[in-house]
Amino acid sequence: MIVPKKCFLTKGVGVHKDRLASFELALRKAGIQKCNLVNVSSIFPPNCEMIPREEGLKLLKPGQITFVVMAKNDTNEPNRLISAAVGLAIPKDKKEYGYLSEHHSFGETEKRAGEYAEDLAASMLATTLGINFNPKTAWDERKQIYKASGKIFKTTHVAQSARGDKNGLWTSVIAAAVFLI
Repeated sequence: MIVPKKCFLTKGVGVHKDRLASFELALRKAGIQKCNLVNVSSIFPPNCEMIPREEGLKLLKPGQITFVVMAKNDTNEPNRLISAAVGLAIPKDKKEYGYLSEHHSFGETEKRAGEYAEDLAASMLATTLGINFNPKTAWDERKQIYKASGKIFKTTHVAQSARGDKNGLWTSVIAAAVFLI
């Protein structure tokens, strides 16, 4: 059984004439290019510790199999706004699991995409914890309800947006939660 013990958030943007090279440059900006990345779904493990990006990057080894929840987007359309975001919601009881969410969008700012992903993760966690809320209310209102419940410890996000290169080069954005065993 493999259950991650630590997690950190990271993001990056890359621009290149080739789509794959653009993605690679985004991975480099995020600091996770040297790993063999395995995409996993959206459960934040019980007792998993959030650590700073810099600390997490130091723990990575070249060629390491690394589990990630990753959002990515790309475009070669000049000036097109792209975003990628990962939201996180952690329960107060560390023995319970939390949620991560991926969001990939066009035309959204980094702030808007990040808040959407955070809201999505928090809403998924709230439903498993039995917190009653109206999904039609604004995120700020629901965030207060979640905090007032005493059941959700933390919500956050990591997001990256960029405008497509003005000359039509590929532009890639990524946001990721990186798990460490």
